[in-house]
Amino acid sequence: MIVAFFLVLVMCLSACHHADTPAYKDSTLTPAQRAEDLLSRMTLEEKVGQMNQFVGLEHIRLNSSVMTEDELYRNTASGYYPGYSISNVEEMIREGKVGSFLHVLTMEEANHLQQLCLESRLGIPCLIGIDAIHGNAKCYGNTVYPTHIGLACSFDTALAYTIARQTAQEMRAMNMYWTFDPNVEVARDPRWGRVGETFGEDPYLVSLMGVQTTRGLQEGGVLACVKHFIAGSQSQNGTNGAPADLSERTLRQVFFPPFEANVRASVATLMPSHNELNGIPCHSNYDLIENTARRDWGFKGLVISDWMDIEHLHDLHFTAVDNKDAFRQAILAGIDVHMHGPEWNEAVCQLVREGAISEQRIDQSVRRILETKFRLGIFEHPFSRAEIRDSICFCPEHQQTALQAAQQSIVLLKNENLLPIHPEQYHRIMITGINADDENIMGDWSEPQPEENLWTVVRGLHTVLPQADIHFVDQGWDPQHMSPTQVARAEAEAQKADLNIIVAGEYMMRKRWMERTGGEDTDRSNIDLVGLQNQLIERVAASGKPTILILISGRPLGVTYAAEHLPAIIQAWEPGQFGGLAIAQIIVGKVNPSAKLAVTIPRHVGQVGMYYNHLPSMYFHPYAAGESSAPLWPFGYGLSYSTFRYSNLKVSDTLPIRVSAQITNTSQRDGVEIAQLYIRDRYSAITRPVKELKGFKRVALTAGETKQIEFVLTRQDLQYIGPEMKPVFEPGEFEIMVGASSRDEDLLKQTINIDK
Repeated sequence: MIVAFFLVLVMCLSACHHADTPAYKDSTLTPAQRAEDLLSRMTLEEKVGQMNQFVGLEHIRLNSSVMTEDELYRNTASGYYPGYSISNVEEMIREGKVGSFLHVLTMEEANHLQQLCLESRLGIPCLIGIDAIHGNAKCYGNTVYPTHIGLACSFDTALAYTIARQTAQEMRAMNMYWTFDPNVEVARDPRWGRVGETFGEDPYLVSLMGVQTTRGLQEGGVLACVKHFIAGSQSQNGTNGAPADLSERTLRQVFFPPFEANVRASVATLMPSHNELNGIPCHSNYDLIENTARRDWGFKGLVISDWMDIEHLHDLHFTAVDNKDAFRQAILAGIDVHMHGPEWNEAVCQLVREGAISEQRIDQSVRRILETKFRLGIFEHPFSRAEIRDSICFCPEHQQTALQAAQQSIVLLKNENLLPIHPEQYHRIMITGINADDENIMGDWSEPQPEENLWTVVRGLHTVLPQADIHFVDQGWDPQHMSPTQVARAEAEAQKADLNIIVAGEYMMRKRWMERTGGEDTDRSNIDLVGLQNQLIERVAASGKPTILILISGRPLGVTYAAEHLPAIIQAWEPGQFGGLAIAQIIVGKVNPSAKLAVTIPRHVGQVGMYYNHLPSMYFHPYAAGESSAPLWPFGYGLSYSTFRYSNLKVSDTLPIRVSAQITNTSQRDGVEIAQLYIRDRYSAITRPVKELKGFKRVALTAGETKQIEFVLTRQDLQYIGPEMKPVFEPGEFEIMVGASSRDEDLLKQTINIDK
């Protein structure tokens, strides 16, 4: 009897304790159940606060001391809040009026912000976002991988997944859970400064690389954000955020597929584009967000604005009479999270009280935000620890991946029997150029890293050629202010050298935001080398000594002189921390290059709009006065130290279409070839491109080896957006092409007829 009494007492006490514990704190419930309980307990002010994002406290502290209020208007990388001190913002956090942060760069600050959140009435943790675009590269001591344009040139989707997964691990170790990546815009204008963030010009390749990046990030435990929705990469003048005026057909055929693919891969968040599309700003475009993304594709995640782009409805696009009206338009169009600033809170609460926005619409966004936080597990684990961070960030496994990615992303564009070099032939090597010995090799979206963690080209050469007599002639980091004296010095040293190496390109480091020539918001009216770089190339080449040009850039550059006069050119893109080592390994032949261009390289700005998958009439009339209608280098092009032969193309004439071919390594060196499959719909109701990439394979071949490769084309691969703006399949003639690049001379071709 006594035992039974105590059992009942224990059960009663347990039940009382359970009744006192809010359901949203019960981790055995589903995220949806927990979110619903928490939402029911929140005030309007707390709900609206969850929809608001702020920049980090240290970011505010730094920029409020160096920036004027006038400078805030155009700056899209740095910010603070005039009239709000650090203590004011901290108090807002304690009041539950901030739901997430960006530009938080240390674990210590992330932990501090979480502690402030836990001191709020309901103890709702915040989401810490970071622009981890190619590794968590804005954070000191993390791994910096090649940027996306280089990674795309590897045509290695598994590598994209691995890099994203490792990036997520380093982010979690820093207590960061949300990255604003991948950028799956299709890059069609080299003037645009953000080409380096993208996976190139082909919708199929961009889709596959983007999906694997999303998968890697989210399976690693962080939120991916597919951006920018949509068409900011083909603006009317090539500048970031300028208007885009595109047909529905172009949108559906070129720009929608990567976004739809990522939505169907369950990407967690989506970010609209800065620009207006066909007259409607993307941040107030209900049709894009609610109809296309949510209704048609089934997107269920969060939509976050880009940097102050809701406010730009008022002060840039002039479609809203003030910021309050802009907030109303954005929320009704489907925006869930505002990036960034305190004006949002009171204005949105007023909109609800005035009846301009229903509280049910606010609940819709907040429910999504809360469910996301519960799924991430940050209610149970709001903090990270230094020992976790130090064991994961820049660990040996991640370093090896970064090196491998650099090796696979570097494209050999030209080689007239110079590379790989035989060190015994070149006793004295001169190296020069703005990117020869600078941290800029990491690329845009990077911050300075420990010097010992960074391999410039100079360091890489010293590593692989420890006995070589290497002379470095410094040209400074700034291509816009090069010294004629240093150019002359390089010219003199070139005369004494047996081999000359020039590392040219652009400057992308964000710590000198106003001095950059490439990267976000750094668009160009031409694609020439800036400053005295062409003069440097010409004067060094005039020495008559063998000269190698290495390009470090995030966009294609029209290096016509070099293409005509130098024996070897390497496009290294933005290869990350280990880029200099990978470049040096390729120069001496320790690594055999395999990358192929994910974007066409035009000759100059007059060829803007040049991409491989153009329509048949594009070049019916060639340019006059002897100007070539061909690019410097086409999509899919890249050299190797091995040579390969394609043969024995076989194509079935029924669906699914089975395509096979043989590749033979005709050299005496092992190598990797990236085989590409293209199709052309010969006759159709709507004009179709001359080529469309539909498959690719990385094929490793030992010297003299032959392998058979196989592809399968389905009905879906052959369909297109028809006259009624819906996918259609038309039977008829199709040309199937397999080969080494998109150039006609590099492709085996066979025409088949597919009937119903």
